[in-house]
Amino acid sequence: MNTKIIFAVLFICLSMPFKSNAQFGFSNEVGIIAGPLLFQSDFGLRENVDTNLNNIGIGVGIVHYMNFAYRSDCNCYTRDKYFNDHFKLRTEADLHYSKFTHEGIESQKETPEGYDLRDHKGSSLVFELGMQIEYFPKSIRDFQAGGYKVAPYISLGAHYVGFNPSYSSIQDVEGATPEDIYFDDFLIGDGKLGGIDDSSGNTWALTGSVGIRYKIGELSDINLELRYHKYYSNWVDGLNPDEEFYPPNRYDDSIVWLNIGYIYYLNF
Repeated sequence: MNTKIIFAVLFICLSMPFKSNAQFGFSNEVGIIAGPLLFQSDFGLRENVDTNLNNIGIGVGIVHYMNFAYRSDCNCYTRDKYFNDHFKLRTEADLHYSKFTHEGIESQKETPEGYDLRDHKGSSLVFELGMQIEYFPKSIRDFQAGGYKVAPYISLGAHYVGFNPSYSSIQDVEGATPEDIYFDDFLIGDGKLGGIDDSSGNTWALTGSVGIRYKIGELSDINLELRYHKYYSNWVDGLNPDEEFYPPNRYDDSIVWLNIGYIYYLNF
């Protein structure tokens, strides 16, 4: 991925609100989030307990919120409009890393195919940059003023995604062919080794979440959130065998991310 472009876009997205808040009437919030994630990929079998337990990664993120309920230029609440009191716009940059193993019935067999699956490991480092709009059923003004401690919300958004996968096998020794090393059905596809490829790339993700904020101070909240990211690529994990020869490969990659965060209200 082109890191210069990514950081340029990140700088523009995060700096625009600070330059124009007086014009549009909002205040700023910043924070950090972190937590475990389940990467739903072509490693292992979906809806398999062992797959879910072993293919868990970790993610961190930096977030910025545009709070339309409060104006920093006048230190006052905005006019009482429904949008101002129930919506926030969030910009964020996320980084997460996951390791993958093959789990399930086929990988547990004492056969050459079972050995190939068990010995095949993978990982993926993913960077995401994007925006979500958050909806708060309760009044943002009342929550910010201390009227109640807990504020639930839902959100929907889109992210630009850069990914860098990798793969390995202990059978990958000098003189061995891909057919000797990897599960044969994985070697049919349009990647470097058919359905196996460690090339970096980029795609888009549709994101959705449910969460709550808990007020711990006048200018600070704790955030707990469960998120889903659907990637519009099947190469994020580095494994994408031809669906005709490997029917389980009928889903694009995705993650389910549980994170906790700290949010601070700025005075500008």
